[in-house]
Amino acid sequence: MAQKGLELDRETFSCSICLDLLKDPVTTPCGHSYCMSCIKSHWDVEDLKKIHSCPQCRQSFTPRPVLLKNTMLAVLVEELKKTGLQAAPADHCYAGAGDVACDICSGRKLKAHKSCLICLVSYCEKHLQPHYDVAQLKKHKLVEPSKNLQENVCSHHDEVMKMFCRTDQQLICYLCSMDKHKGHDTVSAAAERAERQRELEGSRQNIQQRIQDREKDVKLLQQQAEAINLSADKAAEDSEKIFTELIRLLEKRSSDVKQQVRSRQKSEESRVRELQEKLEQEITELKRRDAELKKLSHTEDHNQFLHNYPSLSPLSQSASSIHIRPLSCFEDVTAAVSEVREKLQDVLREKRTNDSLTGTKVDMLLPEPEPEPKTRAGFLKYSRKITLDPNTANTQLLLSEGNRKATFMYHQQSYSSHADRFTEFSQVLSRESLTGRRYWEVKRRGGGVSVAVAYKNIGRTGASNESVFGRNDKSWALDCFQNSSTFWCDKVHTPVSGPVSSRVGVYLDHSAGVLSFYSVSDSMTLLHRVQTTFTQPLYAGLRFYDCFPFSSPGATAELCKLK
Repeated sequence: MAQKGLELDRETFSCSICLDLLKDPVTTPCGHSYCMSCIKSHWDVEDLKKIHSCPQCRQSFTPRPVLLKNTMLAVLVEELKKTGLQAAPADHCYAGAGDVACDICSGRKLKAHKSCLICLVSYCEKHLQPHYDVAQLKKHKLVEPSKNLQENVCSHHDEVMKMFCRTDQQLICYLCSMDKHKGHDTVSAAAERAERQRELEGSRQNIQQRIQDREKDVKLLQQQAEAINLSADKAAEDSEKIFTELIRLLEKRSSDVKQQVRSRQKSEESRVRELQEKLEQEITELKRRDAELKKLSHTEDHNQFLHNYPSLSPLSQSASSIHIRPLSCFEDVTAAVSEVREKLQDVLREKRTNDSLTGTKVDMLLPEPEPEPKTRAGFLKYSRKITLDPNTANTQLLLSEGNRKATFMYHQQSYSSHADRFTEFSQVLSRESLTGRRYWEVKRRGGGVSVAVAYKNIGRTGASNESVFGRNDKSWALDCFQNSSTFWCDKVHTPVSGPVSSRVGVYLDHSAGVLSFYSVSDSMTLLHRVQTTFTQPLYAGLRFYDCFPFSSPGATAELCKLK
């Protein structure tokens, strides 16, 4: 009997509350056994209800039963502990959510070890053993545990589907082959599986071949990437050396030009000092001679006057007229250097164009222009203080507000003479030169105003187009009237569609050759954009139309303060 007890499953001697071997086993009036502490704890909770029940069969007891230790059951549990046989499965051996449970186990079910396609039942290791021991069961087909065993059963005939209908492409049972699928092309499921298995193997071989081909391609690409990196490193290193040499050459040329300028400066300074000394000597001589003549003129004695007059020394030869050389000699140097820069840029652009035509991209030789801002806040990042230069202002313009505002006047203003002043047209340029990325706004009132940019060497005198903003190749101008505007450059005018507000925004990207004019109100409206090449620093310009009805005295234009 002890041996038979040892053959019992450990689950038989386990408490259904704690799922462990019974400790101090007690048996309830309904015949179920528990650990004494477990059932007492359970009933302590139920004391409030005044009804005590069995956790397994839910039979109720009133009053609460008095439980005593089950001595015989305690002895069996102790024997089980000593032998160590039939140990209870670990928690991970029990079927949980998502697991296939053994269909034979009672109570808490174990995980299935195999499923039988003939029995259509899933078995744990214990209940599967007959399939290994019984000759008839050994022929059954065992597979990995499956929850879909019932899908192998025909829903019409409740028979295992062992055939396949190729006509309808579905599994059927043998009764279906004689009924609904009679006359169809039917084979055994095993035969169809074998056929499709061959197709599957062919597909796998094809996939594996493609994998090998792609792995070869990946290897080739890796080699190409390594070659690209090596080539790029060498190109970067060689380019750095070449540009370093070019920079050194430019630095040397810059130093030579600077030395030439300084040498010429010293030569001109020496010439000016020499002329200045001669003039000062002549002034001294003239003053001395004037003093003698003054003294003689005050002589009262006629005889003495006539006696001394012939003895006066004659005046020395006057110095030749002084020739004031223009300062354009140094501006010529700047122009020459600008021309060199322009030629270098042209060479680089031509190189980039030629390489682009041959399919080679070397756009890094010239930087691409940065994108133009989209909002006024973006433009304001490039705003700087700009003032008007009084030395360039036409005499009909009155400057005020710290030389930011120009007013067209009826009477001429008393400006001193200056070589930079516009003599014929009511124009003025800014004091500050403009390079890089810049943004400014002009607020106009009372008449037609031309908002412009120009090189410093634009004409200043005469009534020709050479000194009018937008009518030559040294300036660009947007002529703004009450209800229209026109863009001018090199005597070519382009009508601008859309009304222009009283405030005009100007955006300049000097290195990229971009010049844009905007109508500024609640939003930014593009009026006109220019894409060109600027060879010199630019200066902001304003021009008033000095003829009715386009403009009249009192019209103003102001370079706005921008935050």
